Amino acid sequence: MTELPRGLMISAPASGTGKTTVMLGLLRALAEDGLRVQPFKSGPDYIDPAFHLAAAGRASFNFDTWAMDNGLLGAIAAQGRGADIVVAEGSMGLYDGVATRGQTGFGSSAETAQRMGWPVILVVDVSGQAQSAAATALGFAQYAPDLPFAGVILNRVASPRHERLTRVGMERAGLKVLGSLPRRGDLKLPERHLGLIQAVEHPDLEAAIAGYASFLRENVDLEAIKAAASGGVCPVIGTLPTPPAQRIALARDEAFSFTYPHVLNGWRNAGAEILPFSPLADETPADDADLVWLPGGYPELHAGKIASANRFLSGLKKHAETKPVHGECGGYMVLGDTLTDKDGNRHQMAGLLGLTTSFEKRKFHLGYRRAILEKAMPGFAPGAALRGHEFHYTTILDQPDEPLANVFDADGNPVPETGSIRGNVSGTFFHYITQDQT
Repeated sequence: MTELPRGLMISAPASGTGKTTVMLGLLRALAEDGLRVQPFKSGPDYIDPAFHLAAAGRASFNFDTWAMDNGLLGAIAAQGRGADIVVAEGSMGLYDGVATRGQTGFGSSAETAQRMGWPVILVVDVSGQAQSAAATALGFAQYAPDLPFAGVILNRVASPRHERLTRVGMERAGLKVLGSLPRRGDLKLPERHLGLIQAVEHPDLEAAIAGYASFLRENVDLEAIKAAASGGVCPVIGTLPTPPAQRIALARDEAFSFTYPHVLNGWRNAGAEILPFSPLADETPADDADLVWLPGGYPELHAGKIASANRFLSGLKKHAETKPVHGECGGYMVLGDTLTDKDGNRHQMAGLLGLTTSFEKRKFHLGYRRAILEKAMPGFAPGAALRGHEFHYTTILDQPDEPLANVFDADGNPVPETGSIRGNVSGTFFHYITQDQT
């Protein structure tokens, strides 16, 4: 057994209840109190960890009980060594996952909390109800009797009377109220079609986080929250993902930002050199890079700028003549022939693959993916099984190149987004999380 910092899981009955606001305010408030706070995110979220970093001053990492085996979960938990307290943020509702078990579970935030022994703080939106909110919270507390439950934070409380009535219900149910947050319209983070805007796009993120921290200090019992933290014992510590090359040119800007921190840490820990460059600034990948990796992001919002980034596109094509290039989701689209934005404007992309995509008629693609490679891709031989996650609104108009993999959803059903390969260039719509060892 390896002891890790005591921790908590911030979750909620559903999305949209305000748990991210609570999470960011709590991270900053604890850090202001002199604690070294380690943030984590439960689930395959590409955006929240950057907000966590801004609030806590420490890199945040994703846990995923569907995609990750116990060794990888332990390796990620070990990134919290040296911290005084862990605060993890859940995804969707506390018990929401998929129907079919992955490497260790169904992917819910409750599973992450159980795995690490972290008590749950449930953020409950009490708007439109009072004592009845306790029935919801009690159901969540009792649904999994072995899940440690610290208490609730009431959110969007309308008045002192509303708070008093809601607290009466919670007390009757035997649930500890750790805070009560008055309704405030200015606390909502800006969103777009994949959820929150990226941290780097927030017009004044530092001021927003400082405001959240002050708001929490005024309305929650920070000392009770600190005292509720527990758990942090990890039975197995494995290794993080290994790098696909020694020198990796990584696209990194507002259009290409969706990379999992545990993947990049694994690459660095194994001695790989990550060489960031910005396609939006018309920068070229390093000439001596062994591999160019284009992550996902929001290329559809910058398609015109990418199409006119001649130095970037020329450098990418030159690299692909002799060395591998790989793209994930948005990066995959940029490697393709054309991308049509939401207004119907067609933009020429790199043309290294024949893929043509469109946002004019959006189609929602969401879920875990298990891919069995038919062809080699950087770091993996044919036959390798990879686990990842797909989340985009792209419509595929043409995907003419050889398929890269046979791809399946969490329940084993085939999906048409097989990825593509042409020469040294490959791409997938899923974001790689880990290699499947089963």
